[in-house]
Parts: sequence; structure tokens; C-alpha cells
Amino acid sequence: MPDLLIELLSEEIPARMQARAADDLRRLVTDGLVEAGLTYAHAGAFVTPRRLTLHVEGLTDRSPDSREDRKGPRVSAPDKAVEGFARGAGVARDALVARDTGKGEVWFAVIDRKGRPASDIVAEVLERTIRDFPWPKSMRWGRGTLRWVRPLHRILCLLTREDGAQIVPLDVDGIVAGDVTEGHRFMAPEPFRVTGFEDYAARLRRAFVVLDADERAETIRNAAQNAAFALGLEVVEDNALLAEVAGLVEWPVVLTGAIEERFLTLPPEVLQTSMREHQKFFSLRDREGRIVRFVTVANRETADDGATILAGNQRVLSARLSDAAFFWANDLRVARAGMGPWLDKLRDVTFHAKLGSQAERIDRIAALAREIAGDVGADPDLAEQAARFAKADLASEMVYEFPELQGVMGRYYAAEAGLPPEVAQAAQDHYAPLGPSDAVPTAPVSVAVALADKIDTLTGFWAIDEKPTGSKDPYALRRAALGVIRLIIELDIRIDMSEVFYRSRMLSDRTILSLTEQDKLTELEQVMSFLNIQTRADLEKIQNRLSREQAKQIRSPEWENLTFEEAQEKLEDLLRVGRIENAAADAIAAKTSTLAFLHDRLKVHLREQGIRHDVIDACLAMPGNDDLTLLVRRAEALEAFLRTEDGANLVQGFRRANNILTQAEEADGVEYSYGADVKYAETDEERALFAALDAAQPKIDAAMKAEDFGAAMTALAGLRAPIDAFFDGVQVNTDSQILRRNRLNLLSRIRRLCLDVADLTRLQG
Repeated sequence: MPDLLIELLSEEIPARMQARAADDLRRLVTDGLVEAGLTYAHAGAFVTPRRLTLHVEGLTDRSPDSREDRKGPRVSAPDKAVEGFARGAGVARDALVARDTGKGEVWFAVIDRKGRPASDIVAEVLERTIRDFPWPKSMRWGRGTLRWVRPLHRILCLLTREDGAQIVPLDVDGIVAGDVTEGHRFMAPEPFRVTGFEDYAARLRRAFVVLDADERAETIRNAAQNAAFALGLEVVEDNALLAEVAGLVEWPVVLTGAIEERFLTLPPEVLQTSMREHQKFFSLRDREGRIVRFVTVANRETADDGATILAGNQRVLSARLSDAAFFWANDLRVARAGMGPWLDKLRDVTFHAKLGSQAERIDRIAALAREIAGDVGADPDLAEQAARFAKADLASEMVYEFPELQGVMGRYYAAEAGLPPEVAQAAQDHYAPLGPSDAVPTAPVSVAVALADKIDTLTGFWAIDEKPTGSKDPYALRRAALGVIRLIIELDIRIDMSEVFYRSRMLSDRTILSLTEQDKLTELEQVMSFLNIQTRADLEKIQNRLSREQAKQIRSPEWENLTFEEAQEKLEDLLRVGRIENAAADAIAAKTSTLAFLHDRLKVHLREQGIRHDVIDACLAMPGNDDLTLLVRRAEALEAFLRTEDGANLVQGFRRANNILTQAEEADGVEYSYGADVKYAETDEERALFAALDAAQPKIDAAMKAEDFGAAMTALAGLRAPIDAFFDGVQVNTDSQILRRNRLNLLSRIRRLCLDVADLTRLQG
């Protein structure tokens, strides 16, 4: 079986596209080969800045012969239909075979296909792959029609067998496939021939090209760490930058350089971000955490061991850091003066056209942070103050230049402004958590502001009907919901989310109402005719805009003596109250919708933690589901309970009891929910079940009151044996109506006890 080697050599591929491109090449080629009837043992894709490579091992020599029986029209069908079917199948009319299918005779076309050589199939699949390659962005060059991410120079395509290598015949827009490739652009640019993958990889390495991106990254990591260790420093870990730099070089050469002394007073985050974003440098820090040197990765070895490269990099770095130092100095002057100009500037920065400015949003967050501070153990005054200054750095020059530093710079500026340490910390922490693996803040003030920020985002966009749809979530509402969930669960916060959503929605609606000032003025002009009502239509215009009680007020005698200005002011107040009352009604309705969205995200989060979706549904159906901490405790306990043999069997017993009860209640038209009496018990199994229920009831009640769901379910599990024995030895639907009612009411006790713990009817299987 031959091995297949493909290389597509081009100008530099952007680093951010490389990993996806390698996966796409492997997927498109191997899928195409399999669809054409070939099989293979293993396929591996590789990528460097200039080349995409695919190595397929153990490819079959040719596709197998095949036969297809294609079903056609009935034998009685018109001739034209039969002839059309034959043409479509590629067979002669008289080659069709009539077969009885049990529903009449039908024409079948027997299509024999000869196998094809692997080289023909590879050529066909590779050309289609190249022409249809899913680059995020592509270009044309010269006079050709081919599109590629950058100009494509060479195609290497070989089938290697024990007796030698075969070039796959292929021509794509004048680029003819061959067995030739090139090494490093500067250190070994001469073309050379290869005979197979092993030869290809070995000769590339001799030509200063490391084919494997993971190997290049590991080379950079090890060299940087060794260089840092020699200087008594450590590398600031940055895996995203490491992957990007590994995609910029084919032959990594690590160099270390110094940062000018005058820049070492800048915050380490500023130094690291400036070097990372502008220069793709790794930062080296000392034991005190100060960034003092950098690592850069060159793409070639030089006679002066990189001295010229390093000198050029240091000149550019000094210019970049000079800009950062300028921003820092300007921002410090504003911060030390109290950050007032930044807060004023945020009044002119729109958060969303329908939700007001950043300043209006800050007002909402501050009010909500103050309200929920007690629920998270924070000081209300500090929580409100932290919320008012948490986003001040958005107007700073440093954050304008480096948006990723928002929050981090806020902490520095708040400290420089002399604000309490809790306020400064909240400026940095309130954005967290940003993802499922991000750490959550633990300081109470930071938690209050973080929750208020995310809850305002959810309720605000819910208020203007900007909800996630399908895979689209432009305002990251799913991320905000997950942030709320993780803060509450991981910090064991007890808070009524339904009430919090209501309060937040009311704050959002007041902002929305204030943004409709022009609409309100227009409305006032339309209804001011009450001062001189001439027709019933004039009165109806007013009544359409006011509540019934408000409409009665404007017809009262006291209005007749008001001046125009007084009447206008009074009517304006009535309109405003009416709008706020309507907003309150909307908020009550919206909190249910927002809570449902939060529950949906919680289900996703808990499923990732290994909790079944039906277990979550069983707990969501219980009272108190707006307390997420309580909800999760119940779900975790129920999941653990169901993993035990007693738990699983008890659920089956509950189902049996519930089914019998439901059928009896539907047939009799009554509810069997009370009245079971042990004096009517005839069998030992009945008396044992009465005793077990009497013993379990207080334990379960006490555990539920203490919110100890694990203990409640342990007590519930003790009912498994008496319930099983009852069903094995007792006939519920007996001829005696007294015994039947008593036994049904006994089953009702089982159902009620189980449903007090969780809604077991929602469990599947």
C-alpha cells in the first residue's frame, strides 16, 4: 500500500489561520478519498508559515470494483419514463432488469463500476480541495482564477511505494504537481527533490525548517525558559502568544533583550501587553514580579548571533514603550485628581442606543450593587462606590490604546485616586469570570459589583428584546449568565434571583423611559387639548394614554382653575406614573423569562459537571428554584442518590405507586391524598410500610428544613425494601373498597414524601 505526501507551498500564511487550515486539509482530502472508495491507516497534517503538508499512510492502491442495483419505475410505466431512468443510470434500455418487489414489478438498473487507480482519485480530490479550500479570507494573483490565502507557488504530490515514488499528475491553474520543495526562505532557499515523507521531513530539517508546529512551540518554550533561568528570571506564561509565534517562524531562534531602565516604573501589565501586542515578545520577570527583560523569536540564525535583530527590536520597543509611558503619565494626573473628567466623559459614551450611556449604565449598576451587597456580605456604601468607579478607566488613554487592560488599569488608577483598597480591587475583578475556566472573584465588594454588572447586562438587553437566538449572541448574554451562575454557586451565595431580576429590570426601564423624552413631549402636545375639550374625541385621546383613575382626575373641578403651565406639569407627572406602572408590570413578566434563560444556562453548566438533564429538570420543578445555590445542592444530592442501587430502585417504586394512583384517581374522579390508617392494614407488608413511612417522615422533614438534601434522600432510600415488599405481597386494587382506598392513600404518602424531595416524575428511564 502506498503512502501519500502532499505539500502546498505558498507565501506566508497568517498564524491565526494555520491550525484550522491543517485540519481542513486533512479532513477534505481524507473524506474525499474515502468517498471515492479508498481506505487508509493514518493521516497527519502539518503546517508552517509557508506550507501545508499532509501525510497519509497505508492508502489502498485502487478503489474496489462495485455493483449498484438502482431501483427505477414500474414495468407498466410509460416508455419515456423508463428511457429517462436508463439514461440517468448510464445503461442501455434493454439492459434493465424487471424484478418483483412484492408491490408489483419494477425496473432495476445494474450498474457495474470498475475500480480506479489511487493516483487518479488523489488528483481529483486534491484539485477539488485546493479550488474549494475554506480560507476565512483568500486572494487572487496574476491572471489566474485560483484563490488562496496568499499566492500558491508549488504543489508537491507523491505516492510512495516500496519500488519508488510516483508523482500524481495534477495541474491547478498552471501549477503542476511535482516532487520538488524548498527549504527556509533565507537560510536554504534552493529547491530539492524528495522521495517520500521521511525523506521530506529529514531534508526540510537540514534546510532549516521544523515541520511540526508543536515541536516549534516546545523549542521556543524550552529555549526561553533556559535563557530566563540563566538570568535568574522566569518567563511569564502565555500559551496563546506561544502558539502564534510558532506560526510565524520555520526555524525558531530565541533571543533575549533588556528593557530600558526608564520604562521599568510602568505597571508590569502595561509592559507585558505592549510587548505582546506590538512586538510579539515574551516577558521575563524577577522574583518581585517586575518585568525587566524580554524574549523575542527570530526566524533565522545570523553571523552575529542575532545582535542586529535584537538591536532593531529594542529600538522599536523603546518607541512603543515611550507611547505607553506618555499615556501612563497623563492618566495618573487625572486619577490623582479624582477621575472626575473620565466619569464626565462616560456620559457621552453610548453603551447602547436603547440603554443609554455608560454613565447611565454605571448608575444602574451602582444602585443594584448597593441593593445586593448584603446578600454577598459586602458593605453597601463600598459596593456602590466601587460600582461608580469600576469603569472609569474606560475613558483613560491607556485603555483606549490597550482595551484588554480595562479593569487592570482601573485598579491602579483607583489606588492612585486614594480610594479604598476594596474599591480598587473591584475595578479589576468585576469583569470576572469571563469564561468557564476563569477564576471568580472572592472579595465581597468585588462580587457585588460583578453580579450587578452581569445582571444589568442580562435584564437590560432583555428589556429591549435583544436576546440570543440560535448560535448568535452579539452581546455575550450567555457568558454573562454563566458568570452569574458561577459566582453564586462557587461562592455559595443565597440570593433570590427572581427578585434581583425584577429590581434590575425596573432600573433598566427607568433608563429606557428617560430615553423616550421626545416621544413623551409629542404625546403631551397631542393630549393638551384637555384645557379646551370640544369633542368626545379629545377626551378619548387623553383616556387612551392614561389609566382609568388618571382620566377621571383630569375631569375633576380642581383642574379647571390650573394655568396652562401647571396643567402641563401635572399631566406630565400622570403620564410618567402611568409609564412606570406599565414598566413594573413588564418587569414582573420579564423576570420569569430572564430566570428561565438563567436556568437554561445552569442546565448546560451542570451537564458539563456530569449531572443529568432530567435530574436538573426534577429539581427545577421544585419551589425555591430562583435560589441557585439551593437548586444545585438539590441536584447534586439527587444525582448522587440515583447512582446508588437503593436510589434507582426506589424511583422505580415511586413510579409504580404514582402510576397506580394516577390511574385510580382518573377512574374514580377523586384525589387519594390523605386518610391512610394502619388499623385497616391486613398484611405484615402493609404494617411494615406504615411503620417505615412513620419513621422516615420526621427525618425527611427535618433534613428538608435544614436544606440537607443528602440526608433527606438517605432517609428516603430506607423505604426501598418496605416498598418493594409491599408491591410483592399486597394487591392494591382489591375488591374491598375500604382496603382499596386505604392502600391508595398509603401510596399517596409514598408519592408525597418523594415529591417533597424532588419532582421524580420528570426523571427518564
